Amino acid sequence: MSGTSFFAYAQNNQAPAAQSQSWNTPPAGTEQAQSAYRDGIEAAQLDKAAKRPIDAKQSHLYLHPPVKGAARDVYRSNFVAGYEAAVKHNSGE
Repeated sequence: MSGTSFFAYAQNNQAPAAQSQSWNTPPAGTEQAQSAYRDGIEAAQLDKAAKRPIDAKQSHLYLHPPVKGAARDVYRSNFVAGYEAAVKHNSGE
């Protein structure tokens, strides 16, 4: 086995330095925040399929989040982030 072959082999087997996160993977956070992000993605897909206006803030789950109190703002924020990620992905950006 020559030294050159070994060197080339070692270079080809290096792991990528950083892996990109898929657009539909919720960002790190609480389970509730991740659920809101996924709800936003689903709502955007449903709005598009039903030919409704594409607007996160008009969505039923944005207007009536399934949480109470201070958690509503966090839910809405993550819901909008998921909704916008789906819209951006579907537009090809």
